[in-house]
Amino acid sequence: MKDTEGKKYHTNRKGFTLIELLVVMAILAILAALVGPKLFTKVGKGKQSAAKTQIELLGQALDSYRLDTGHYPSTSEGLNALVTDPGVQGWDGPYLKKALPNDPWKKPYQYQSPGTHGDYDLFSYGADGAPGGEGENRDVASWE
Repeated sequence: MKDTEGKKYHTNRKGFTLIELLVVMAILAILAALVGPKLFTKVGKGKQSAAKTQIELLGQALDSYRLDTGHYPSTSEGLNALVTDPGVQGWDGPYLKKALPNDPWKKPYQYQSPGTHGDYDLFSYGADGAPGGEGENRDVASWE
């Protein structure tokens, strides 16, 4: 083919047209809208599961503390008694290999001893940091 000045040019250009790019972007947006919410619920369930596992491990450390000292740490001593010696006779810690963990939402675990549900209550308020809730905001507790 020739242009208005008589020069030859190629009509066989490689690349994508704007329409093709818009169609692909629309398909990707639809897929993200369908798949995204399902993935986010999985992340929430994973954090709930991680909190349950951490509470179980902290419970094992608390049981080891009780075996050595004859009692669970008081509420005022808190979970720090698992890592640093509170001056209690028989303490043979640290009872955790690493530092005291926060819950998966970066908040400290709540600990009370004596607890209202047993010898101690160990729990996380979930993503919202407040009592109660549904889904990822649901509390995770040692007595459940």
